[in-house]
Amino acid sequence: MATHGLNHINIRAPRPLLDSVRDFYCEIVGLHEGFRPPFPGFGYWLYAEGATDAAVVHLYEAEEGEIHQKETPTYFDHFAFDCTDFVAVEALLNEKGVPFHKTTIPLTGQLQFFIVDPAGNRVELNFGTP
Repeated sequence: MATHGLNHINIRAPRPLLDSVRDFYCEIVGLHEGFRPPFPGFGYWLYAEGATDAAVVHLYEAEEGEIHQKETPTYFDHFAFDCTDFVAVEALLNEKGVPFHKTTIPLTGQLQFFIVDPAGNRVELNFGTP
């Protein structure tokens, strides 16, 4: 077997939170809602700019009474998106009041913004070498 890359991430949440997560990824991260097969449960598939064949974020409504253990130890830290136009993105984050941490990778000069989505997931917005 050969792995060629990350296919998608999936976030499960109750409907009101799911809608906020969708809005965040569309308005802040720049993804757009697109085709989703007719699964029995409610959800959204979000696509990167120009993509219509592979959703990068799947959002799925949690069932009533479904509990996610926040106290469970995990080593998951974040997932990352390749982005462009860091000046516009930084202005948008400031305008929308989204807290972020900005770093530069030593040696390459690559710029990164770290943000947190409404479900508490840490997200990296990665901008190519200037």
